[in-house]
This record gives sequence, C-alpha cells and structure tokens, in this order.
Amino acid sequence: MNKEKENIVVLGAGESGVGAAILAKAKGFDVFVSDAGIIKPNFKDELNEHAIPWEEGGHTMSRILNADEVIKSPGIPNSSELIQQIRANGVIPICDIEFAARYTNAKLIAITGSNGKTTTTHLVHHVLKAGELAVEMAGNVGVSFARCVLENRADFYVLELSSFQLEDMYDFKADIAILLNITPDHLDRYNDNILTYGRAKMRIINNQSIADAFIYNADDEQIKIQLEKHVVHAKRFPFSLTNTQVEGGFYKEEEKTISIKNKLTMSIHDLALKGKHNVQNSLVAGITGKLVGIRKESIRESLSDFTNVEHRLEFVAKVNGIEFINDSKATNINATWFALESMNNPTVWVVGGVDKGNDYEELLPLVQEKVKAIICLGKDNSKIIEAFADVVDTIVETQSPVDAVGYGYQLAKKDDTVLLSPACASFDLFENYEDRGQQFKNAVRSL
Repeated sequence: MNKEKENIVVLGAGESGVGAAILAKAKGFDVFVSDAGIIKPNFKDELNEHAIPWEEGGHTMSRILNADEVIKSPGIPNSSELIQQIRANGVIPICDIEFAARYTNAKLIAITGSNGKTTTTHLVHHVLKAGELAVEMAGNVGVSFARCVLENRADFYVLELSSFQLEDMYDFKADIAILLNITPDHLDRYNDNILTYGRAKMRIINNQSIADAFIYNADDEQIKIQLEKHVVHAKRFPFSLTNTQVEGGFYKEEEKTISIKNKLTMSIHDLALKGKHNVQNSLVAGITGKLVGIRKESIRESLSDFTNVEHRLEFVAKVNGIEFINDSKATNINATWFALESMNNPTVWVVGGVDKGNDYEELLPLVQEKVKAIICLGKDNSKIIEAFADVVDTIVETQSPVDAVGYGYQLAKKDDTVLLSPACASFDLFENYEDRGQQFKNAVRSL
C-alpha cells in the first residue's frame, strides 16, 4: 500500500479514467470513480469486476474532497468550479498519463501538436514495430496508457497527447518529445490566446535532460515564438520543408526528396502518405526511427507501406466516377487546410459542426481554387455561409450525413471529389468525430 496517498478519486469513467482506476487499484490504492454523465455499460462492468466503487450523474463532493490524489479526465477544464474546489482543498489533479508513467521504465515517445498527432503516432508506431521493437500506442489512441503499463506491454510507448492532458502533467518526462505544430485550436479553452495554448503544448518538453530528444517543426511560427520563451535541455532535432541545414530532417523541393539525419534519403513519391503535411509526418517518423536505432532500410520500407488511419483523408468509395473522402478527424481550420490543399479534383466540400472560434479567411484562397459547392453539416451554419457566400455559388444546409452524401452525389460530376472535412467539432449532431465519419461512410456505401 502506498502510505503517502491512499485514497484516489478518478473523475470521468471513459477509457482513460477506467484504465487509471484499474491500475490504481492494482497498486494498492483505495479508488473511487465519479462521472457527471452516464457511464457506459462495459465500463461499469469492468469497475464492478475490479471491485471499484463508482457513481454517475453527478459528484459527491465530500468523497472527492477527501481524496489524497485526483486523476481527472482531460475533458474537464481546470477553470471549472469542480476543479477549483479540489485545488482550494490542496490537491492538484493530474491526468491518467502522469499517473501511469510512474509505474513504467519503458522509453516514452510523446507526440503533440494541433494537427497530425494521430497519423504521426500511428506512423511512428509502424516504423518502430517494423524495426522489431516491442512498442505500443496509447494516450489518445488505442487502449489507455494505464492498461498498457499494468500489463507491461512494451519497451517503447508512443503516446499521443493533447494540450488538455499536458496541462495536468507535472513530473512526466518524455525520452523523445515531438511537437508537430501550434495552430489555432481549442482557443475557447485558452481565452482565445494562442500563446497560452502554445505554452500548454510546450509542456511536452518538461523535465527533459540532455540525454533526451526534442523533435519539432522548425517552420512553425508559433513554435519559434515559444522556443524564445522556453529553455530546452534536450538535444534538438528540428525538421523543415524549407531549410536544408536543420539537424533532424528536411525536404528538398528541387529533388522532391526527404533527408533524415543526413543518413537516409528517399523520394517523396515513395512515401505512402501524400501531401506536404504528410512529408512532415514522415520526417518525424524517420527521425524517431533513427534515434532508437532502427536500420535505414527498415525505415524506408515502413514509410513506403504505411496505411493511413481511419477518418483522416480516408478513401471511402468511388461511385459512378465520384470519389468520396472521409476526413472527419479534421476538427479545426488548419487540418481542413491540409485536406483541401491535397485535393487535385473539383471538390464538393462537406463542412460544419461546433465552431471552436474558427477564422475561415485563411481557407478562402483554397476554396476559390478547389471547391465547386459547399454542404453544411451542422446545427448552426451561419458563420460558414457568411464566410464563403461570395466565393462559392452553391451552398446547401443539412443536419444528416445521409442528406449530405445525397447532396454531394447530386452536385458532383464524374472525376469530382466529395470531401468531408468539417473544420469543426462534432458534438452538435454526433457522439464524436469517429461517429460522424462512420455515418458518412455508411451513407456513401448506401448510394
């Protein structure tokens, strides 16, 4: 039994919370799980199986405030009254990643950024697995990190981390920290201040030493600003699409090649993932592979045969010559910019949902060049209509994926593309972006 902190409360009974609760119970803590919403039946069954008491539909504050430590869902903002009460009681809540990291000696590769986290996490995992390392993915992908740690699954963990998780991490140290980009996202949680949001992202380098590595995007303006304000102890491995002198990896426009740590060069035409943003993701995976000692032949092969993740520029089907692409994971402007930038055919764009403070102006040039019609899929589409009414003649509104796909099929012609890339969160009409993407795919397959 851990005598210093005997009572642990876990706030939120999703995958990460239940995983943390099970790990805490296995380590000898008294654990209580509290969720303001309704807990899914499979998670209730797991908690009961491990004899972990729980509550749903609200919080018993007396029990929560009696905790020696609180592990909270990243979806609960630190500004909430609940967290403020806990802090006033002398307890600083942590996230499940912080808790689970205490119980593993595995090497930790932590990945954050506004866009590309999931694709890059899968790609780094693919490179390491092909290099015959014992590696698992966790964090925002797959099963919770706590479950992996409890089962001692791997020698390396590739962790996808959000700014929300990083806010609640204090002693965690990444052996390799990766920062892909900092672009406007979730600014509603950061008082519309991108510098505050950027500081949360920079927590990825907390506690690193000269023995660790920091891989980052040397072309990103917000990262440059943050680097001026932070001391980086780790060895730096920047990557760039414009500067061929960086130490990590770079892209040569004239030769259409990438070079990784000056030891591995390959044509971008051999990369499995297309588009400039995926050149960056491939550079990151290649640099990581070299840092952990994987042979360059294995890295080259891995970057060539990788299959993209679901809901990220995912080809769904071609129906009478019309291509349907599911990019439901694009929940902000920057992600949708990359999607539109990669379109080579006239595009019917399906967009909309819960706006997170979007400024659509930066999409205007791409929309003018590539988009022939817009289908709004959301409850409130006024901001989208206002932004693009002067540049796109046809804009229709719908609140159903079936209707959106139907409109797309009507508005597109042979060799056109219907692209779901919402630039918004999904919670007005869907459970999450996966639900939105799956319903879109089901509708396409029903044509």
